Amino acid sequence: MMAWVEAVEGTARGHDIALVLALSAAFLHAIFGALQKGRHDPWISRMAMDWSYGLMAAPFALFVVPWPAAGMWPIFAVVVVVHIGYKLVQAACYSRGAFTVVYPVLRGVAPLFTVIGAYVLFGERFTALQWLGVGVLLAGIFGLALYNLVFLTTARDTLPLALVLAVITGLFVALYTTIDAYGIRATPDPATFLAWFFFLDGIFFATGVALVRRAEIAGMAGKGALAARGVLGGAVAIASFGAIMLATRLDKVGEAAVLRETSTVFAALIGWVMLGERVGPRRLALMAAIASGAVIVEFGG
Repeated sequence: MMAWVEAVEGTARGHDIALVLALSAAFLHAIFGALQKGRHDPWISRMAMDWSYGLMAAPFALFVVPWPAAGMWPIFAVVVVVHIGYKLVQAACYSRGAFTVVYPVLRGVAPLFTVIGAYVLFGERFTALQWLGVGVLLAGIFGLALYNLVFLTTARDTLPLALVLAVITGLFVALYTTIDAYGIRATPDPATFLAWFFFLDGIFFATGVALVRRAEIAGMAGKGALAARGVLGGAVAIASFGAIMLATRLDKVGEAAVLRETSTVFAALIGWVMLGERVGPRRLALMAAIASGAVIVEFGG
């Protein structure tokens, strides 16, 4: 894998591959979010999915890929802590707001701060047209938030807190995207980082939730459906997070992160088809503005 990465990294072909990977990650992440927000409690759904991808990654981490160098362990420690913080805030957010309300906001806030982080860590710079794209994206985000505050008729008592948590979750998304990009670039073999990331990230959070919610889990019905959701979500997580992390290795972190936010359009369709949530033409137009901003960023470089 390393030979292939070195051959395409920083090239025009690598840029095109990163584009496909980022779009794939957008679609898959919207599915992942819908699976977590679906039938079961978001905390327990995330536990099942994390355990699944942690167990899937374990044999590859332990027996297939080269083990991380000594200098990688502090990076993995920071990565795991940041992802745990992200999951805690995200689950609290999903517990208080409709999926099509909070998902666009939490995904949309992230690109601005990811672009700033990419500038600080990697020296990446955006053109004036790309900053215009970021502006369009943010206008769609905050327009959507305002629309939801004014017109939403259900769950209004928890909506303001849900939106605040969505913004905080977006900050965590920006933080983990930048740190993950640093980690995968610091690892000689990207497969090592990916395998150990999924192994460590999956086990720690899921085990913590299982311990805290053990009484509720023991008495809940539909454990078979939860296990199936966990396996499906685990596979989707590996494909989604793996795709975006590899995209940030092959091309610019900021562009990959912004393009991934086209997931808001996929989320709107999934929320409508799978979760029965109403979207409406105005909210759909605002979500399309978010996606349009991401497209301007991609093609304005």
